[in-house]
Amino acid sequence: MTRSKVLEWLLEEDQPAIRFLTLTELLGRPRTDPDVRRTQEQIPRTGWAAEIFARQNRHGLWDPEDRLYHGKYLSTNWMLLILSDLGLTRADPRIATACKAWIERFAKKDGGFSMDGASQGHLCITGNTARALLRFGYARHPRVRSAFAWLAEHRSKLGGWSCYGSGRNLDSWEGLSAFAELPRAAWSEEFRSSATSGAEFFLSRELHHQGERYAPWFRFHYPVHYYYDLLVGLDILTRLGYASDPRLTFALGVLREKRRRDGRWNLDSVHPDVEGPIAEWLARHPNDRPVPFALEKAGAPSKMITLTALRVLNRLEPAS
Repeated sequence: MTRSKVLEWLLEEDQPAIRFLTLTELLGRPRTDPDVRRTQEQIPRTGWAAEIFARQNRHGLWDPEDRLYHGKYLSTNWMLLILSDLGLTRADPRIATACKAWIERFAKKDGGFSMDGASQGHLCITGNTARALLRFGYARHPRVRSAFAWLAEHRSKLGGWSCYGSGRNLDSWEGLSAFAELPRAAWSEEFRSSATSGAEFFLSRELHHQGERYAPWFRFHYPVHYYYDLLVGLDILTRLGYASDPRLTFALGVLREKRRRDGRWNLDSVHPDVEGPIAEWLARHPNDRPVPFALEKAGAPSKMITLTALRVLNRLEPAS
């Protein structure tokens, strides 16, 4: 496929979410454009979002209703993270209802977000929840504002974040992803410092240097949940404005190498795609193993992965 053929594929009307994001993020069409507005209206009616909404219960949540986080990766937390990627907003009452419960049950007294029953904020959950709520249209909600203050307060002064006290690591990307979503006009000096030092942590490691080579980071996934891979890193860093930084060269090389001859990219794997101690722990605790959830077939061309990859490459053009 030529680039125009790939775009035609992404613009097919079977997945209006992908069509909408292609029109706005790759082709630069304004959201006021009649075709863009018509396409956005179709997102909850056709395709992936409609399929997810079909599983929403009468209280506006996904089972198990009493636990929004557990029941990985089928419960409310995970469904909302996906829907936030698909161009939906709180204007849809089903999103508003679910987000009301999500905020009320995940917001903690210290300002962060964490799972039901936890007493204090948790990095991965705070970053993911804040990012999704911004996309849904909750930028002015006090709990979203407090989440960014929490992220700034709990960052390492050396740059980056730690998840579960494991030390600064590339897997702790969620906080940086939230800042990438936050409009620059809303950045305080503290927020700017957090985002800048967080980005420098990833860039100094060229998005992949952390101990021995970890193969899952070189496979592209969707949904990503709380996992890291090179496409996750590239999407965040280029959105933050680092497209011209030479320390992205290695990761961009991997991205280009993985492009199919027809111009598309495959969905390489579906999470949990893990190795080492995590895989060993899951093998010993099969009842705690998450249930995989996929929108597309692993090993086949992926509209979500292709959209994200082209979004990254599009951001290189102003820097070239």
